[in-house]
Amino acid sequence: MASAVAIATVFLWIGFVCAISFMEAWIKFQAPGITLPLGLGIGRLVFQALNKVELVLSVTIIAAMLYSGISEFKWKYIFFLFPFLILTIQSIWLLPLLDARADMHIQGHNVPSSNLHFYYVGLEAIKVICLIIFGIKLFKS
Repeated sequence: MASAVAIATVFLWIGFVCAISFMEAWIKFQAPGITLPLGLGIGRLVFQALNKVELVLSVTIIAAMLYSGISEFKWKYIFFLFPFLILTIQSIWLLPLLDARADMHIQGHNVPSSNLHFYYVGLEAIKVICLIIFGIKLFKS
């Protein structure tokens, strides 16, 4: 049962990240009447919510793995460790920086260019790839 919960949660996490980070993030700016400040305000709310959902999903996976009685290290857990570390980095460092930049844009300040969004997208891609591999490995075992 715990294994099934972990598998379902992994693929749910993948779905959330793909839908929000790879679709919503840029599609909202295509909607008529959406200005940069409005789009950034929406994006901040959505990504704060996504971050909270991801934290809950990661804790659910950890709890399911602990409940199923992990007694030894298996290499497949590396593919969970990377997304968990990426989520931690995003939560503590990257999202607060992106939020601060969005606030500056919303307030009308001139914000210098930055590579932070590229870092975020790159980390999201690594996270999804690792979660897919981890989910497949869980499913096979």
